[in-house]
Amino acid sequence: MERKGGKVLVGISSWTEPTLIKRGNFYPKEATSAEDRLRFYASQFPIVEVDSTYYFPPSERNSVLWIERTPKDFTFNIKAYSLLTNHPTKVDSLYKDVKEALPEDLAAKRNVYREAVPPELVDETWARFREALMPLHSAGKLGAVLFQFPHWFVIGRAAKDYLLECAKRLPDYRIAVEFRHKSWMEERNRRGTLSFLETHRLPYVCVDMPQGFASSLPPVAAATCEELAMVRFHGRDPAVWEKKTETAAERFRYDYDERELEEWIPRIEALADQARETHVVLNNCYENYAVKNARQLASLLE
Repeated sequence: MERKGGKVLVGISSWTEPTLIKRGNFYPKEATSAEDRLRFYASQFPIVEVDSTYYFPPSERNSVLWIERTPKDFTFNIKAYSLLTNHPTKVDSLYKDVKEALPEDLAAKRNVYREAVPPELVDETWARFREALMPLHSAGKLGAVLFQFPHWFVIGRAAKDYLLECAKRLPDYRIAVEFRHKSWMEERNRRGTLSFLETHRLPYVCVDMPQGFASSLPPVAAATCEELAMVRFHGRDPAVWEKKTETAAERFRYDYDERELEEWIPRIEALADQARETHVVLNNCYENYAVKNARQLASLLE
């Protein structure tokens, strides 16, 4: 939607979430394939966040298919692969030849971490990740690459250096940064964190999430890059936020009421006044919660 300020795009994370497909009453019955569902989704929303690329690195083929199946002005935000965000990464998810080149002790593990993987294999993973997204970028459909860091990624010089490394590794793309440790946005560090991101033109991902945990960040709306601002909604259920659940959908199972969404309207409008484009993504991906709340939020903004 166009506003006096910048453009605001509202959508959801994971258009392929099983509970959305099976019980969400969102997709028409005739949408039986992945292609059908993406085409329908793109007729309803202007943006989507791809979360599957966190679990398995993207492929150039998928990028081309996504381009073909969506309107010219549709936008994809891509979640960075877990190996690149310092999360535990399933060995079986690695590129086949990268997996085969691992030392025996690592190849035998279920999960690996970036720091344990030989540097040349990490370099290869970065290069292929970048190449896989180039078709989307060339088509003007790549919004940003979302780097969501784990709760053990705490503020410090090494962490800040790695943020700069991520940006350097993907020089053609915009990257957005989401923290999951409170140290980054505690009162004593908040100004420094936002100043650092602003200096290096890295968009800060504003979040709505349960409060009261070490992994909780306050609902601060800040635009640290004139090109892009981003907001992600994770739900507000503290009972499941740090609980081990069978699926991600169970953890983000939260249906916002209109009053809760209204709290964000002036914040999003302020972001839109500061950034050329503001991406608002509903990540409460359980059944139809995200699509319903995304529609409500878009309506409130209009």
